[in-house]
Amino acid sequence: MDSAHLHDPFFRTVTAEEFRHADLAGLAAGRCAAVRVPHLQSADDCARVVDALQDVAFDSYSERRVQPSVMRFGVGVSDHRVNGRITESYWPALRAARESWRFLRLPFDPMARARQAIGEHWPKGVAVGRHRGRTLGAGVLREAPQGFRVHYDDAEREFEEFLLGSPLVAQLAFNLYLSVPTTGGETVIWRKRWHPEDEKFRPPQSYGYTDDVVRRAERLEMRPTVGEGLLFDSRNYHAVRASSGARRIALGFSLGLTADGDLLAWG
Repeated sequence: MDSAHLHDPFFRTVTAEEFRHADLAGLAAGRCAAVRVPHLQSADDCARVVDALQDVAFDSYSERRVQPSVMRFGVGVSDHRVNGRITESYWPALRAARESWRFLRLPFDPMARARQAIGEHWPKGVAVGRHRGRTLGAGVLREAPQGFRVHYDDAEREFEEFLLGSPLVAQLAFNLYLSVPTTGGETVIWRKRWHPEDEKFRPPQSYGYTDDVVRRAERLEMRPTVGEGLLFDSRNYHAVRASSGARRIALGFSLGLTADGDLLAWG
């Protein structure tokens, strides 16, 4: 049978009213590919965050590494990683990003709310991770009207030393959609993880790969809705489609599951 027509029954999306313990454990174990909670945050609260951003300038990721351009509010470790280590430039950039967040004067912390919602039924909740004793960034807001190219995220491969001080048994990506476009903007996940042969599909210095890297892989495609929370295994290749019309703004961070059962977040 053609591999394009084969289906893995565990490669599926779970939709629930909240992030249940069984679904989080199942996602980490590979018994599903993604968990969606359609009304994780209210549309009104999402609109409050978007309104606070109206007069705020977004930065962009390194244009040498990230093409097409992706805009962000906040700072992540990816632009401050050299030879598998976090450079010292990350910490002053993080302090400046925290000041920018305070400038928004929101009546609530959307990152903290998201962590609380994810960890509601997890024994230890969700905390922000630490690297060598210093607290990492809690997450970023991203806007990518031209989309994200096919890529994967795996801190165990990207960092020579343990990013959070201990090995991770699973890594997840979280998105909360604050504003969604009129057309496009779908998140696509493929049932495929990185293989050394995949490097032939990576353009020089790019974070991502050409579409040929997932040409024969099974995929899931999900259109976002305002207030929806999405968790998926970021070690699977994934991408975001280009969009038009209204802005597509997503709050996002990574989650790592340690061998001790801790769920730790970072941006």
